[in-house]
Amino acid sequence: MTRAGAQPQAPWLALYDAGLPATIEPGYPNALAMFEESLRAAPEGDLLRYFETPITRAEIDRLSDALAVGLRGLGTGRGDRVALMLQNVPQFVIALLAIWKLGAIAVPCNPMLRERELARQLGDCGAAGIVALESLYLDTVAAAVPAAGVRFVVTTSELDLLDREPPDLLAGVKRARAPETHDLMELLAANEGSAPAPVELGPDDVALLTYTSGTTGPPKGAMNTHGNFVYDSCIFREWFRVDPGDVVLGVAPLFHITGLVAHVGLALSAPLPLVLAYRFDPAETLRLIELHRTTISVAAITAYLALLRDESLPRRDVSSLTKAYSGGAPIPSAVVEEFERRTGVAIRTAYGLTETTSASHLTPLATRAPTDASTGALAVGVPVFNTAARILDDDGNPLPPGEVGEVALAGPQVVPGYWDKPEETAHALPGGELRTGDVGKMDADGWLYIVDRKKDMIVASGYKVWPREVEDVIYEHPAVHEAAVVGAPDAYRGETVRAFVSLKPGARAETDELIAFCRERLAAYKCPRSVDVLDELPKTPTGKILRRELRAAP
Repeated sequence: MTRAGAQPQAPWLALYDAGLPATIEPGYPNALAMFEESLRAAPEGDLLRYFETPITRAEIDRLSDALAVGLRGLGTGRGDRVALMLQNVPQFVIALLAIWKLGAIAVPCNPMLRERELARQLGDCGAAGIVALESLYLDTVAAAVPAAGVRFVVTTSELDLLDREPPDLLAGVKRARAPETHDLMELLAANEGSAPAPVELGPDDVALLTYTSGTTGPPKGAMNTHGNFVYDSCIFREWFRVDPGDVVLGVAPLFHITGLVAHVGLALSAPLPLVLAYRFDPAETLRLIELHRTTISVAAITAYLALLRDESLPRRDVSSLTKAYSGGAPIPSAVVEEFERRTGVAIRTAYGLTETTSASHLTPLATRAPTDASTGALAVGVPVFNTAARILDDDGNPLPPGEVGEVALAGPQVVPGYWDKPEETAHALPGGELRTGDVGKMDADGWLYIVDRKKDMIVASGYKVWPREVEDVIYEHPAVHEAAVVGAPDAYRGETVRAFVSLKPGARAETDELIAFCRERLAAYKCPRSVDVLDELPKTPTGKILRRELRAAP
């Protein structure tokens, strides 16, 4: 499974000395084989804990068998695409395994998609069916399905599979069965004890179509193969050096590649329990960390910010979270420092994309990521096992350490391409190497520093300004909760720097004060000419701030 281009003698391997191997070979032909090994090892161990409800691996296996038979009865076969529009509920994992047991392809959908967006995604992948929450079906799915040509809909409730009274987070949930849909629990009951015929799946078979976030253009369906999924799941297993006492906290949404691999894939492979809580709620997350003594999580920095600002934090013991990682969005050093000061928990950095099936870079547990002296950016990690990372100039030529250019990646976790988009595949993956669109630099030890997205660069009076550098300075202001910087049209300069911030609860800061704060710390051409204070900055469901919406602000 090692793709050509891996660098077994790279300098960063010295950082692996704290118990990490230089390479891994998972040896599983597909994700089901990975799960089956953990099932044999610990059938009665918890795979999921939905709030306080435990569900064993054996139970998940039995339920996914029954659902697979039910989906087969609805016409699902090998290679068919079945969409999932679910929050972080057990049915997501059950349906995912059921789809794979038929040799079909799962298409996780963002629950926040509206009718037009969902119809476009379902149509793009040619979905045969969709498994959705009842509430989402009535709100969005019902209107999107006819236009997309979906043949069947299976619905379920957030309340299904709970073995006790619903927690406060689900207190307002009501059952809302739609007559034109198939009920998931009824399919399970009707096919209890049945199992589908085994299918042969190889590492090159597509396991998932995960759609890119669309922060820079229309979403595309990345074809994450079984080999991709297995490899990155095992990366997390080995990197985190898991032991029987570890418990995974499912903070990232499961429809996103981070939740799919760093949560579900890790729990399937390790084997470890995965704690799910429907959707992210800071107070409930803090309660579950303390209750289940969770040790591992990978989440956007905005989630950690939300935990910091929650009023219940001082009353909760979160010290068990010894393997906390963050990626997917820029991570200001000031936030990492404050989180550790207040909780004792060190947040380590990570980097990856949908197209790398989650991680391409991680910070070793035994180390701390350094900060770049020239920009103040926190390193996002070193390349993980069998992963080659290069920095390229505008002509595609490799740059030496310390030079800024586009990040390019190759390795067993890199997808073969985008669904039904050969031109986009050829452009983004020449020779199988991913051109990420992220601008960064690597030092001589192999640490990667992300400067920004290529398309986000601001050119003010001929000077290049990377929003990330300005944002990191703004985050140092004690009143600032979140910050984002974009380029604004300027008749004289071409572009000028415009900042948007939200403030911590109870904090005050005038725009002139924030601008002056930046002037003390940045060259004049990098300083914001205006600052807008908002109640909250617009984000994707995975916590990435949507700069494109801010650019359109009046």
